[in-house]
Amino acid sequence: MSGGCCGPSAVEPAQAVSPVSATEPPVVVIGAGPVGMAAAAHLAEQGLDFLLVEAGPQAGASVAQWGHVRVFSPWRYNIDSAARRLLEAEGWVPPDPEWLPTGAELVDQYLAPLANHPAIASRLRLGARVTGISRLGYDRLRTAGRENVPFLIRLADGGELLAKAVIDASGTYAAPNVLGASGLPAHGEHAAGELIDHALPDVLGAERELYAGRHTLVVGAGHSAATTLLGLARLAQDVPGTQITWAVRAGNPSRTYGGGAADALPARGSLGTRVRALVEAGSVRLLTGFYTHTVKATAGGVEVTSRDPSGAEQRVVADRIIAATGYRPDHSIAAELRLDLDPIVGSTRRLAPLIDPNHHSCGTVPPHGVDELSHPETGYYAVGVKSYGRAPTFLMATGYEQVRSVVAALAGDWDAARDVQLDLPETGVCSSDLAEAQDAKAGLDTGIRGGLLATSLPLVSTGTGGGCCG
Repeated sequence: MSGGCCGPSAVEPAQAVSPVSATEPPVVVIGAGPVGMAAAAHLAEQGLDFLLVEAGPQAGASVAQWGHVRVFSPWRYNIDSAARRLLEAEGWVPPDPEWLPTGAELVDQYLAPLANHPAIASRLRLGARVTGISRLGYDRLRTAGRENVPFLIRLADGGELLAKAVIDASGTYAAPNVLGASGLPAHGEHAAGELIDHALPDVLGAERELYAGRHTLVVGAGHSAATTLLGLARLAQDVPGTQITWAVRAGNPSRTYGGGAADALPARGSLGTRVRALVEAGSVRLLTGFYTHTVKATAGGVEVTSRDPSGAEQRVVADRIIAATGYRPDHSIAAELRLDLDPIVGSTRRLAPLIDPNHHSCGTVPPHGVDELSHPETGYYAVGVKSYGRAPTFLMATGYEQVRSVVAALAGDWDAARDVQLDLPETGVCSSDLAEAQDAKAGLDTGIRGGLLATSLPLVSTGTGGGCCG
């Protein structure tokens, strides 16, 4: 029957959702990237029932998409402590702690063995894309008794799961920022989508033919832009006619050039030094004060127009665009949950002042854990790079400590949950994008001819685990 203005007093129809079992539902972890896998390892150590769901066909599916990229943090920083203990108990031999792995090596030598571990394998569901999270029988408006019912998780195939708590480590890789300088898509951006790539295309490998002998416009000032510039420069040395234009919104590229020799990670610090050399040598044409306003596909490629706040315009005609403009979180799956998001950064309100890029680099973010990650919706935690909203200050070390703290709280050990510790490197500049790896560690050439070397989304801590991707 109809419930008038306030709805019926009981939840109906009960048959529309999965029935509540007599036993307590598990903790559900969304996303089997490095941070999600670390959460699973900590849950296993604590003896808590859990289910790990991954939208892709394998653990580390997003990492696999940049498998050709080498990180600038050595193995000793890329492995979570609980994951290490689980793996070593099964006879796993860790890789050389000083080697800089590629994304493919991170998957093959770390994430895949962890996914196959007896404590995790039976609880991992692949190809399970989450489309919505709510409370069983409760929308966001209903309050009375809300904390006493489990979470309801809906999957793309129509299946539904119940959860005692939700650890959302789904990341931001599938939600790149737009080209438009004001945060809105540039005029014509969607229509020209086939000519736009996002983040670290394999310009020296699988996608070489798209860029060889052509003119590429790289937009963005982060490490992913710098890494791509290095790859394109190497391609240009091998294939005549390969042209590179680099556009940044700032008045100068100092953010990309970074701290150089002052960087706590030499591999990361050398990135800016090499990009500066490319610009000064004329191998890369640099455009500053570039505010992307319109993108238009033409018979000769794609025309991009910048219009700065004063109304001054610049135009570039290229064959392709690489939008190295970062990522943003997609909170739409949690629209029926009660989230308290900072209106600027997009993280929780308590976390926002600790990570705000207007005041912090990733090396100055203070320790934080379950308290700073909590929402009014008790039991839901966004962790990893998604927890940082739009702030590009995330480090893998932070993600590992986040899930350790959250799982300790779920296990009822609040002393451990609140004993959060981080030892992060001071850097001239750091971001959530990708950067060049250290040539000497990879055994490759030095100088501009070095290979396409980078790190994944977060950088590395000098203390508690660092890493690649989020």
